[in-house]
Amino acid sequence: MSQLSSAQHLHQLEQERSVTENDSTGIFSTAKSNIAVNREKDALSLSQQQELRAILEKGLPHAAQPYLLIAQALNTTEAQVLAQIQLWQEDSLIKRFGLVVKHRKLGFKANAMVVWNIADEQVDDVAAQLSSCSEVSLCYRRPRRLPDWPYNLFCMIHGTDREIVTAQIDAMVKKFSLSYVEKDILFSFKAYKQQGARYTKQGI
Repeated sequence: MSQLSSAQHLHQLEQERSVTENDSTGIFSTAKSNIAVNREKDALSLSQQQELRAILEKGLPHAAQPYLLIAQALNTTEAQVLAQIQLWQEDSLIKRFGLVVKHRKLGFKANAMVVWNIADEQVDDVAAQLSSCSEVSLCYRRPRRLPDWPYNLFCMIHGTDREIVTAQIDAMVKKFSLSYVEKDILFSFKAYKQQGARYTKQGI
């Protein structure tokens, strides 16, 4: 199974689960049973599960077929590794898979969090507009902390040069007619440790 097919397998399982969760007619129940993970059959042994959790904590191997490499290390199959991960997703032990990008090592040292004070009735629309910009890597809403913190919408921009980032923000303000909105631009000075989730206590 190739790396792409591994990802597709997870995606297929996720899609099937999503479809079934939204299905009120039972139309998809037969399809689900065809690919549903068998908890008794597909679960790894306890020791294999412990090893797999420890491997995932460190991040996937940098290889074309990372799940196959993991399977070989655990003396099992790639399909069983994927099935075990799917079981943990269903049990909410794993919420999602994602990349931890160490942007400073890639030269992105002009990193700005732009905080906006958007009227509540407009915040969803403005968030959608900002999210549509390729330079915005994150955009999310948070409650205001009055009286000191009036901002309720945050967006993150990673850049290599402060002037470029500032120009991008100015362009967004102009494009979406946000000049009337109170905002602040907070450039970061320090990168804190970035790491994936921890599933086990140290030494277990």
